[in-house]
Amino acid sequence: MMMTTTSRPPRRRVSIRARVLASMILLVGFALAVSGAAIYVYERQELNARLDDSLTRTVEEFRVLAETGIDPQTGNGFKHAEDLLYTAMQRTLPARYQGMVGLSADQLQWTAPATVEMRLEEDPQFLEWAKTSAADQHVRIENFETELSEYRAIVVPIQLSSDPKPARFVLAYDYTAEVSRINKQFMVFFGVGLVVMLLAGGAAYLIVGRMLEPIRRLRDTARQISESDQSSRIEVTGDDEFAELTVTVNDMLDRLQDALNSQRQLLDDVGHELRTPVTIIRGHLELMDVQDSEDVAQTKDIALDELKRMSLLINDLMTLAGANRADFLSAKPTDIGTLLDEILDKVRALGNRDWRIGHREEANVTLDPARITQAMLQLAANAVKFSDEGSRIDLGSAMLEEQDKAPVLRLWVHDAGVGIAPEDLERIFERFGRGQNSDRAKGSGLGLNIVSAIADSHGGSVWVDSVPGSGSTFYIDIPLAEGAHSV
Repeated sequence: MMMTTTSRPPRRRVSIRARVLASMILLVGFALAVSGAAIYVYERQELNARLDDSLTRTVEEFRVLAETGIDPQTGNGFKHAEDLLYTAMQRTLPARYQGMVGLSADQLQWTAPATVEMRLEEDPQFLEWAKTSAADQHVRIENFETELSEYRAIVVPIQLSSDPKPARFVLAYDYTAEVSRINKQFMVFFGVGLVVMLLAGGAAYLIVGRMLEPIRRLRDTARQISESDQSSRIEVTGDDEFAELTVTVNDMLDRLQDALNSQRQLLDDVGHELRTPVTIIRGHLELMDVQDSEDVAQTKDIALDELKRMSLLINDLMTLAGANRADFLSAKPTDIGTLLDEILDKVRALGNRDWRIGHREEANVTLDPARITQAMLQLAANAVKFSDEGSRIDLGSAMLEEQDKAPVLRLWVHDAGVGIAPEDLERIFERFGRGQNSDRAKGSGLGLNIVSAIADSHGGSVWVDSVPGSGSTFYIDIPLAEGAHSV
């Protein structure tokens, strides 16, 4: 049974901008909802307190009128409940969404003036409730809901000692209308909030887009970079965290480009330079007469000599390949005078020459003594290679200090050899670069390139002053930071 597999289509990713905008809108919406709900609850509580306060003040005024008021018809205190009720209603001016009625012996006796919009007498359910409310002669503020509306009402029972006929003063607010007014306000609030959210979302869309522009440039640059072209870099704008990220990524791309170039150069060099000794060894082995012991010995010597040169070449290539690594140098405070003495002791084994120190600088500087020794030994080996036995070779060091410039440590090797032709002065520092006087069999052609790499890693340079037939002087200049050396 053959099983078939189907690949799922790639999920569409939600962009960072969309996620940030969605998060911001949700956060703003949640904040508006919570704050709106809190304010709404507060407004409802304030509404109840305001209505109760208004109804309570009306009752207090009614009590004062009952105790101290004068009946306008008799000029004396009130004797009849109906007269007190009538006078109280005459002096009460209902607010908006407020109405009142007067009941005498559980019958509707008085109503609010015609100018009052809220007509309590038009709601039979409310009138029935008013007749039965406050049966215990206590004043109460209650909510009562009918088919027409909901009311916040107070019923004031009136019973005078001089009048056995009871009465009731009823004052009520249209609670539904009051709440509806608050609801309309909050509908406006949420409408404005929605518009603000949309405007904020639009503004945030533009702002987040500008903030994420470095990320887009990073993405576009990463797409442009290929094995054949690693030169693209991201433009640094601003001085925020994204700018720091851009600088960091550019530095990383520089290191990657250097590593790729070094790797490519290493492969090219290995393929170019190792091909010759391999061809030589293979050719001699193919032509070797195994029955001729002399031919076998000669072929063996040639193969060993070529293998030795291959080993030297591989070591030099590995040194150059590591020159771009951060751990290539191990800098530390070094006494230049002592270092030069140690180098002099080591170069004596390179050849029978008159080795001397032409000038010694007594100073303590920060550098990698092992790499500097390697570079000086390479320059000394070159001097031996192109000078006569017994000739003089000078080593030297000096501190160059100019006003308004950082001090420079200069090291040199001077020989009295054959010199270098002017057209070869620049080429000899390139990989496998050789002058006209060079013999291929005597080296890998990478020695001076290694010296150049060591100088570059110290932030310095290497150069040569040479006159054909009169010798050469190779210089290594290493700039020092202020305060990085002491006498």
